[in-house]
Amino acid sequence: MKIKDVQFVISAVRPEQYPEDGLPEIALAGRSNVGKSSLINTMIMRKNLARTSSQPGKTQQLNYYRVNDMVYLVDFPGYGYAKVSKVQREKFGVMIETYLRERELLKLQLLVVDIRHAPSADDCLMYDWLKHYDIPTCVVATKADKVPKSKWPKHMKLVRETLGMDARDTMVLFSSESGLGRDELWQMIAERAAT
Repeated sequence: MKIKDVQFVISAVRPEQYPEDGLPEIALAGRSNVGKSSLINTMIMRKNLARTSSQPGKTQQLNYYRVNDMVYLVDFPGYGYAKVSKVQREKFGVMIETYLRERELLKLQLLVVDIRHAPSADDCLMYDWLKHYDIPTCVVATKADKVPKSKWPKHMKLVRETLGMDARDTMVLFSSESGLGRDELWQMIAERAAT
């Protein structure tokens, strides 16, 4: 997809703050430091519109990025970071669950995992939530450039089995370094956004 215009629109914490222009939304969830910001920057061909940080737990709202006036990428706070207080984690949980349950414009959830490791208990919990709410899901396995190509099938199998993936759900191998998976992901987003 040719990126003509990208704007950071709002950091929202409550439904009344969500954009009201009716554009379809594609949300991203994943552990802190899994590479969500790098994935967004690669998708939109910008170096640092989505701020990457060596300090996990920086994203604390739902960050809305409008792409080509046709779709929003919605970045969730990263989960599983120990230094975020229990109260803050519970707030994140309520905010994300409210969004997943009530946001009719959500067309696809990207669950971002690190291909180098088996999904965490939090990843499995998130996946189970998405299945519970019957939300179309694509698992995006980042950092593919850090694993030899010959080992990709083994690692992908581990991700599928650990999450207990539904056969209908797709998985995209992704690398922010090489751009692997970018076109495949945009094609999937375009198809879902059109539904």
